[in-house]
Amino acid sequence: MLDALTHTLRRHPERPAVLGATRTGAVRVKATCGELADLADRYTAALLARGVAAGGTVGIAVRPGPHALAVMLAVHRLGARAAVLDPGAGPDVLRARLTLARPELVVADAAAQAAAGWARPLAGPLRLALPDLAELGPVATVGPRLPGCAPALDGGARSVRLPRCVDEDRDAVIVFTSGTTARPRAVVHTRSSLAAGMATVAELVQPQAGRPVLGGTFFVLVPSLASGAPVAMPARCLPVLSRQLHRLAPQATYLTPPRLRELLADGGRFTGRVWTGSAPASTELLTRIKRAGADEAWGVYALTELFPAAAIEQADKAAFTGDGDLVGAPLAGVSARTDTSGELLLSGPAARHRYLGDDPDPWVATGDRARLDEGRIVLEGRRKDMVLRRAENIYPGLYEPALHVPGVELALLVGIPTDDGDERLVAVIQPGPGVDRTAVRAALAGPLQRMGAARPDAVLLAKIPLSGRSQKPDRAATVRLAQRRLAQRHLTAVGRW
Repeated sequence: MLDALTHTLRRHPERPAVLGATRTGAVRVKATCGELADLADRYTAALLARGVAAGGTVGIAVRPGPHALAVMLAVHRLGARAAVLDPGAGPDVLRARLTLARPELVVADAAAQAAAGWARPLAGPLRLALPDLAELGPVATVGPRLPGCAPALDGGARSVRLPRCVDEDRDAVIVFTSGTTARPRAVVHTRSSLAAGMATVAELVQPQAGRPVLGGTFFVLVPSLASGAPVAMPARCLPVLSRQLHRLAPQATYLTPPRLRELLADGGRFTGRVWTGSAPASTELLTRIKRAGADEAWGVYALTELFPAAAIEQADKAAFTGDGDLVGAPLAGVSARTDTSGELLLSGPAARHRYLGDDPDPWVATGDRARLDEGRIVLEGRRKDMVLRRAENIYPGLYEPALHVPGVELALLVGIPTDDGDERLVAVIQPGPGVDRTAVRAALAGPLQRMGAARPDAVLLAKIPLSGRSQKPDRAATVRLAQRRLAQRHLTAVGRW
């Protein structure tokens, strides 16, 4: 797919490739196909001149856009692997991760270097926290430089003869997912697994040449551009993003559930097909997206270890009446099964090769409890989120989908420890903006009654905390929130809430 992208860029150099937006939402071309191809050539030559070769590792701390994509193309061409840095992980975690990956060079844009240096006090509110990048090895800058930045990556290296693209399968990218500073956990994808994942995205989305796609991830950029569709980077400012969607009228949009909820609250409208993932996408959210103009609204089940694994459209999800969260049938090439504990295991060409430092394993342990319903995957909750109440195991994910009644944006079931070693089950419900809470309580009465032995001891209407880059519901923070509210005696038993 990356090789196909390079050929597509060269074949139509005058076409817009990466788009942005002005404050009015008007389309702004950030890079044409030819400019993106030239940038990738310059970075390839520059990395080669700095000694990066097949099998080497390059750390990348660059915001999504033309420069990040060009660096990834350059690393791929040389047969090296990219270690992706998350500026929101914190300096101690990042230092541990990069110690494990051992990059020969760290490539960063000016924003990342500023967050690691003089602008560190300003970067905190933006959830950017980097160690001094120079501590991790040699640093080079891509994009515009600011005072104090490392030398430009492509400074004086443009005359180096470009090598042929490495075509044998080898490590392509390292993505850190979890772990501690003592033992970081990193997913390693090979060139073949990366290609398989992007091919699956292309088959699923089927982007049409010449019509724009809105989305900022690597798995959106590459298949869309390789198909001849320009990609618009989503505006960060919510009002601008709303205007951008209106002016652009994309054929496909990919945004996370929290961003979609913000847009819907702001009166945002959609066109074409909308895709969402990285965090749970309820039937209620997908239904609201279609009511806001989308032709189709899709929830994508994906992991860093295997992207994407399954997908489902709103109509099919809404028609499901069983317990749990239906996320769809496994996509082409994906195999799914459960082990004796009920954990979902996945395998396929797009599955990660291994975790860094571990032996290869064809099966990905998802951490999700699930069952297969006529070949479709139905999630029943995270194994680690189990609540033990009165010697009964309760898996929140089995019941939470039923709590997403009209007017509810998010719903979590959490366990609150009690003095006798048991747990109290609390439902934390987040109503949508401006929704009548009395109506929400009335709508929840039926689903709560049908929960049987898993009926919560208390119900709390509150804003659910989010965390991480994808802004997933934070269960640990929600537990603390519920504990505070219970301690203040703001909750009563379910029958009187």
